[in-house]
Amino acid sequence: MSVATQILRTGVHFYRDMVLFFLTVIGYVPCHLFRKTTYRMFGVTIGEKTSFHWRARFYNPRGLTIGANSIVGNDAMLDARNGIIIGENVSLSMGVWIWTMEHDPQDPYYRVKGGPVVIEDYVWISCRVVILPNLTIGKGAVVAAGAVVTKDVPPYAIVGGVPAKIIGERTQDLRYTLNFHKAFQ
Repeated sequence: MSVATQILRTGVHFYRDMVLFFLTVIGYVPCHLFRKTTYRMFGVTIGEKTSFHWRARFYNPRGLTIGANSIVGNDAMLDARNGIIIGENVSLSMGVWIWTMEHDPQDPYYRVKGGPVVIEDYVWISCRVVILPNLTIGKGAVVAAGAVVTKDVPPYAIVGGVPAKIIGERTQDLRYTLNFHKAFQ
């Protein structure tokens, strides 16, 4: 690899690291409008009446699209390097981590692999859930607290555990509109 290529790569990584740092700091500002405006300036596509509670972190904010009336809880980690699409009326509870890249433990060079994550409308992801790359969580599904999602979740399924498995079914009669945020969060 040439010196010029190494310098260019270092500059790109430095820029990405600075964006991650800056948006992490913005996550501590206790004003929803300010945070959403800043996130949009850095490329996050955010629907109307969607709220981000504090301390969200982003890898590649330009790869994140979130629909209207959705909620991102405290301490979310959103790795949108391969793209994250979140639908409308989706509730991500506190501490949700969504990854679109991971290291391949079978690769002799420890390379990364991954793919996009799609979360359809009316999904509820409970607290401390980890979602791994390259999967879809179907409309109206529920992911129980502490679960690790490693494969697609069918619409209206309730899943839980490590790895997440179907433990129930949710009603398909979902009519709610999420529209709230806690003051100063």
